[in-house]
Amino acid sequence: MRLHNSLTGEIERFRPRSGKPVSVYVCGITPYDTTHLGHAFTYVTFDLLIRHFEAVHAWPVRYVQNLTDVDDDVLRRAAETGDDWRDLGRTWTERFRHDMAALNVRPPDAFPGASAYVGSIVDDVQQLLASGVAYERSGSVYYDTQSDQTFGALAEMTRAEMLKVANERGNDPDDPNKKDPLDFVLWQAAQQGEPAWDSPWGPGRPGWHMECSTMARRLLGDTIDIHGGGRDLAFPHHCCEIAQSGSETQSGVLARFWMHVAMVHMDGEKMSKSLGNLVLISDLLQEHEPDSIRLYLARHHYRSEWEWDPQSLSETDAWIRTLHAAVARAPGPRDGPAMEPAKYGPRFTAAMDDDLDTPAAVDVVMSLADDVLAAPAHLNTAAAQDVLRALAGRVLGLWLQPYESVPPERRSAAQWPVPDTAGPDITAYAT
Repeated sequence: MRLHNSLTGEIERFRPRSGKPVSVYVCGITPYDTTHLGHAFTYVTFDLLIRHFEAVHAWPVRYVQNLTDVDDDVLRRAAETGDDWRDLGRTWTERFRHDMAALNVRPPDAFPGASAYVGSIVDDVQQLLASGVAYERSGSVYYDTQSDQTFGALAEMTRAEMLKVANERGNDPDDPNKKDPLDFVLWQAAQQGEPAWDSPWGPGRPGWHMECSTMARRLLGDTIDIHGGGRDLAFPHHCCEIAQSGSETQSGVLARFWMHVAMVHMDGEKMSKSLGNLVLISDLLQEHEPDSIRLYLARHHYRSEWEWDPQSLSETDAWIRTLHAAVARAPGPRDGPAMEPAKYGPRFTAAMDDDLDTPAAVDVVMSLADDVLAAPAHLNTAAAQDVLRALAGRVLGLWLQPYESVPPERRSAAQWPVPDTAGPDITAYAT
């Protein structure tokens, strides 16, 4: 298995560590709005990777996907709508779970909300202060980016470029408490009307980057095999995680591999909540089979940016009808000569092993489906159809039948765990 490692910029051989499951941490949603095609591309990509690990390589996986439930965006939206921030988060998390279940994205082994880990986050911030890479001012704690000469290496940006991007993504360069405009918040002092927790520095709430580092290490250990997310998270989020974790972990390495999924575009711009140029999964599910949406996503390589194309999705609808028909075809006489499917599996595996080349893998699956349907009536296609179910079903994760015929218990969002989120550990509210 070869995977692109964003930290080195190289495609490297990936192998699990001896005797351990593959540990995968993927940055999850901030639940203040609905699931769009860009979200789905990220989470379907990692679902395909994990299915391939388990089904083809027989590598067990422990998968954690977090929920950024206490965050500037959530609190801002809650203030705009008048909702309690926890209720807002629960509403949009439930919709996300429903969309992922429809797309047959298997639930993570752990689905933690940041607000449930505040005590651990406080402990980790104290550790960073003790190590000398952080400082406290006016109840907030900051990471000192000047203390880390390799800060931002994952992003391959100059310091000026990093500051520009950070400012676009919530950084306040004019914060009078900062030593340097690029320093980032580990713990934010309580603001009027926002939830707050007690800490040694006074009431406040965690910084975004600190949330993920703490949850990843608490649930997967000091060094993760694969840490992933959308490409837009490489900076500042993942660079900040790497920086703060270098002082927290014994090895100084948060993740062996960093994987980033390319952005989906619409009308020439990155699809994003802030721009409002969204294609919603809930809308697509009204007109297309979930298998069509999932296969449409798999037709794009995870590292290549692409433009939303409704005509291409409609074309994929026809591909799905072909796949469903190939799986449902009567296999022919039991004692007849068998259709030989041996060539398809190795080609499929080679594609998936080559940096998760799902477009090539989809081509193999469609070729097999076409050959099953074109097979003469006297051939027994049962073995070929079994291979098709394994490749398209177990690995590509397709339902391989119309969604309305999938048993309700299999497509229920209840399979996704309700995330651990804020509970009685909230000790104060700023007023």
